[in-house]
Amino acid sequence: MNQTADKDGLTVVSTHINADFDAIASVLAAQKLYPGSIVVLPGSSEKNLRNFFINSMAYLFNMSDIGQIDGPKVSRLVLVDTSQKDRIGKAADLLANPGLEVHVYDHHPAADGDVTADLRVYEATGATVSILAKMLQEQNIPISPDEATVMCLGIYEDTGSFTFTSTTPKDFSAAAFFLEKGASINTIANIVSREMTPEQVGILNNMINNSRTHKINGMDVTLASIYTEEYVPDFAFLVHKMQKMKGINVLFALAQMGNKVYIVGRSKADEVDAGQILNPFGGGGHPFAASASIKHMALPQVEQELLAILRMQVRKTTLAREIMSTPVVAATPDISCRAAGELLTRYNINALLVTEKPEAKGRLLGFITRQVIEKILYHKLEEAPVSEYMNTDLSLAGPDDELADIQRKIIENSQRLLPVVENGAVIGVITRTDLLNTLVYQREAGNQRQPAPTQIQAHPKTRDIKRMMNERLTPPVLDILKNAGNTAAELEYSAYVVGGFVRDLFLSRSTEDVDIVIEGDGIAFAREFAGRMKARVHYYKKFGTAVITFADGSKIDVASARLEYYQFPAALPTVEMSSIKLDLFRRDFTINTLAVCLNPDKFGLLVDFFSAQRDIKEKTIRVLHSLSFVEDPTRIFRAVRFEQRFGFTIGKMTEGLIKNAVKMEFFRRLSGHRVFGELRQILEEDDPVPAIERLAEFNLLVSLHEALKIDKKTVAALHATREVVSWYDLLFVDKPYMKWMVYLMVLMRGMAQQTTEDLCDRLELPPRHREMADAGRREADTFLHWIQRNPGIKNSELYQRLFGFRVEQMLYVMSVTDSDTVKKHISRYILTLQHVAPLIKGKDLNEIGIAPGPLYSEILRKILYARLDEKVRTREDELEFAMRYANDPDGWWKRR
Repeated sequence: MNQTADKDGLTVVSTHINADFDAIASVLAAQKLYPGSIVVLPGSSEKNLRNFFINSMAYLFNMSDIGQIDGPKVSRLVLVDTSQKDRIGKAADLLANPGLEVHVYDHHPAADGDVTADLRVYEATGATVSILAKMLQEQNIPISPDEATVMCLGIYEDTGSFTFTSTTPKDFSAAAFFLEKGASINTIANIVSREMTPEQVGILNNMINNSRTHKINGMDVTLASIYTEEYVPDFAFLVHKMQKMKGINVLFALAQMGNKVYIVGRSKADEVDAGQILNPFGGGGHPFAASASIKHMALPQVEQELLAILRMQVRKTTLAREIMSTPVVAATPDISCRAAGELLTRYNINALLVTEKPEAKGRLLGFITRQVIEKILYHKLEEAPVSEYMNTDLSLAGPDDELADIQRKIIENSQRLLPVVENGAVIGVITRTDLLNTLVYQREAGNQRQPAPTQIQAHPKTRDIKRMMNERLTPPVLDILKNAGNTAAELEYSAYVVGGFVRDLFLSRSTEDVDIVIEGDGIAFAREFAGRMKARVHYYKKFGTAVITFADGSKIDVASARLEYYQFPAALPTVEMSSIKLDLFRRDFTINTLAVCLNPDKFGLLVDFFSAQRDIKEKTIRVLHSLSFVEDPTRIFRAVRFEQRFGFTIGKMTEGLIKNAVKMEFFRRLSGHRVFGELRQILEEDDPVPAIERLAEFNLLVSLHEALKIDKKTVAALHATREVVSWYDLLFVDKPYMKWMVYLMVLMRGMAQQTTEDLCDRLELPPRHREMADAGRREADTFLHWIQRNPGIKNSELYQRLFGFRVEQMLYVMSVTDSDTVKKHISRYILTLQHVAPLIKGKDLNEIGIAPGPLYSEILRKILYARLDEKVRTREDELEFAMRYANDPDGWWKRR
């Protein structure tokens, strides 16, 4: 092995991104083994590590930036403490050099994604530098006391001062060698046992408060999660600190920093291989310590995937409940073979269970396979019930059956699927594919198979909030919730009040939107509950939802717990029965995923699967998974609406996903009706202007239509609209109006007629709304131009011009004009003039001898104009006016 510098090229020594002390120590040792080599550190290293080396030890390294090296001249790349291509930053570009020689020194086991090496030196030591120490010793390479200190520090840090179970005798021997060479124990002790800063204490406290311990296959595994907009350089140190302080055997800490999620794993248990568990995330490490970073995924999504991987990998005995698929797809015996075939195709399964009742709730009767269905369809028997052809001879499994029993039952009976039954009900199925994948997974290291979302078990944070509910809810609302819980319990269902209602409860905001989710048949519950409450019910069988309307007009929405899947981006969801956790996982943002149980035995128990309480406290809007806006782009409108309504902030990753959705033009696939519905809700907010500006900031408005451009003049007009609308609302006028239309007309001001029509087409406005936005707006603009030229008009002229105008048109004019005179004219009409009417009626005209006829309406109209202009004031004035006008309508009126 030639470790001298190449005559014909450069040797570069590098390590992994976010290098720790062991990585830096190994780089220094490798530099000694390869004289003349250049050290390149990819990315940032730990903050304390940077300060230490920059301030005191930088002179030891022949260091350079990757950008300053002539890449094509590099003929040898030496990697230490990593073998992973995706963990060495821009140094990976050197791997493309023709004839490049790659040497690797690492204490991490080989894994997928390792670079192809010409020389690979691997030993199972606690620190990589321990491997290199032996080589330095064997080759009698001199090292200074400062160099020995740095190298020894790497051993102390990566073995936890020789306390980690990964520590080997070779680590002790290497440390002794470095001590003989003058390593300073005082320097090492000061760095390894350093005090934490106040900022670090705060982050550590958040980690502890946001930690949960899961019992996974008999093993306690703690997960801690935090959000921070800035990168935390000492995260691995804080994870180690938390593990030591709390006495945790297995700890995985997750931190969303900007648009990345970082995971650091620490394990003292042989059953939990941290490196293997983080391998599917592109991470690396060894069984006792590992890390990974994931781009463009939301923290709840990463946490769910990590839990899924843990449940697959942390195992002593594989049980049926751990590998079964659920919810179960089942049919009743009377279903036609054609319909059964459609179910098999829809769910992409090869066998269908047949049960007494829908949704696998009744006794199991048998099953029917795809092959049998295909033969039945071939023989044109598609309308025959499946009961005539189903297989009734099948083995069953219990939820605690072990893998060996499952394998025996499936193989011995040549059974395509094995139902898992508990208390007479089918709770899941195990297919031959499930069994095969499990067996392969247990035999192949590095297999990245994860269970389906339906296999994810629930481990929510819980909290009793009965007291909060009693303090913040009105007695009528509390009675409805309690009665709903009682009804659900009698039907053997579980009932939860969910979403915005619970969110607003925590924010001390009143809300009229009560959403109840039923783990069971939501429509059956709604019918029973409405009957008890003497209320009306309307249900929608396709979606499993219902609306209950009470005698006072108040309403509650009821839904069956469901899992939605989208057939393509921006599609409406397809709805299936599921559990409360999966129902909440389909929702838009974490702050809307809180649920409160209503059943009598658990009334007031809050369940929080996705750290919604934390996000409410931190005032942050976050999606639950990275495809949220792909599946439903209208969620972007809601993100902006919630952000501005509550004074929250859209998280950095969520903001990035919004920009990507706009860039990918997902909104063009949405129907105009859905876009209009979301835009209308924003325009109906108390103050929609900040939300409109935010939409413009995301280029969302112009993505809907290029004419929806916002400039300073438009923003000023929108703020003026806010003032005008608030003024009108304070009048407490009974006449209803469309506030959102006023804002929309302001946004559309100045648009040509064809552009207006195009925008109305895009938003699919109903005819009456289209008429107002187009012709109504142009009529209002015409009035504005006229009144600006005639500021001294009489009241009767103003009345004639505005009579028949809609409230929206008048408020629009007040919003877009800069003239106080114009605003006063319109406000005078709204407050006074439109309510003026003659004191006399037609019968009065008859009594003074004026013959009935068309003249009556003309006289009363002229009297109204005279009263508006204060030419008549009393009843007698009006009667005199009427008599004279009747005798000489033209001459007298003109002289008047």
